Amino acid sequence: MKTYTPSELSTAQMHNYLLSAVAPRPIAFVSTVDGNGNVNLSPYSCFNFFGAKPPILVFSPTRRVRDNTIKHTLENILETKECVVNIVPFTIVEQMSLSSTEYDKGVNEFTKAGLTEVPSKEVKAPRVMESPVQFECKLQQVIEMGQEGGAGNLVICEVVRIHLDEDILDTKGMIDNTAMDLMGRMGGHYYVRASGDALMTIQKPIRQKGIGIDKLPLHIVESDVLTGNQLAKLANVEAIPSEEVLNSIEVPQMSSRENNHMLASKLLNKGRIIEAWKVLLS
Repeated sequence: MKTYTPSELSTAQMHNYLLSAVAPRPIAFVSTVDGNGNVNLSPYSCFNFFGAKPPILVFSPTRRVRDNTIKHTLENILETKECVVNIVPFTIVEQMSLSSTEYDKGVNEFTKAGLTEVPSKEVKAPRVMESPVQFECKLQQVIEMGQEGGAGNLVICEVVRIHLDEDILDTKGMIDNTAMDLMGRMGGHYYVRASGDALMTIQKPIRQKGIGIDKLPLHIVESDVLTGNQLAKLANVEAIPSEEVLNSIEVPQMSSRENNHMLASKLLNKGRIIEAWKVLLS
């Protein structure tokens, strides 16, 4: 394994390693206006939320490496103290990418990218109509992380209004993740599409306390077939299933321990945890 300190790397190398390793990242498609009402629209993948009360979004327009200047988005936010963070689905990912072109100040990226401006309720910046979720935000503060090219500027915003496309909501009025079709940013030219087979569910150990891999029978822990992820699925139970529970389950009988583990592996991949336990304890 290669190892470096940041001082051994150029800014471009460090930038590449960070963007490729810290991924996928959500994309903040940020619309702003300057003091004269000129509209700007630009994507930022150094982005996430940091609390729900108050609702806080944070993204970071970095200083340009080539000339150490700041982005128009940051200039506008410092001037007007507000913005809109629009979420990026697959249907507009190419338009989003086009908007990241370094157009001159005053050029409207909505027009360049063929996207539709929608008036906001609480801020002057327009929303992206084609985005399924739009957050109107007021600036709390900007934290400068450095003065050289490549340094970040943490834009900390409070959400003052949220707009949700009804097509992405379930019957309870909550967001249906399978309907979002969101895009995530990777390194270089790569993106990831969060839909279809790319989505998976993992049971969160909140209401129950998993026994842990250290409490699994040794022949299971030392399996040459089962992966770490599969062991974790087995260990996310409050207790090893009782004989009564296991006896109520019908599973095929394999001819060897290795075959048992291979069958258990297939069952675990299908989420059939108790059946996998029965196979492994047979």
